[in-house]
Amino acid sequence: MANIKSSKKDSRRIERRRELNRPQKTRLRTLQKKILKLVAENKLEEARETFRSYTTYLDRAGKRNLIHHRQADRKKSRMALFLNKAANGQSA
Repeated sequence: MANIKSSKKDSRRIERRRELNRPQKTRLRTLQKKILKLVAENKLEEARETFRSYTTYLDRAGKRNLIHHRQADRKKSRMALFLNKAANGQSA
């Protein structure tokens, strides 16, 4: 536990930020799982729609430093590759 007044204030600030960030990070994971589930069920159009909102949300999260912006780019890229691979596998 912090002893210095500014450290106590900082720990309160950190706790507040953590509580605000947690549901946003949870939403990212939920969208990711939803896309994976839709692809597994061969609902590629719904997966693409969800992917659009997922990429938008990732960009916002990267811009607001919820996650690192390069991590957001990496997640978008990998999910796009996954969707394209699923679409090509289905049509072939």
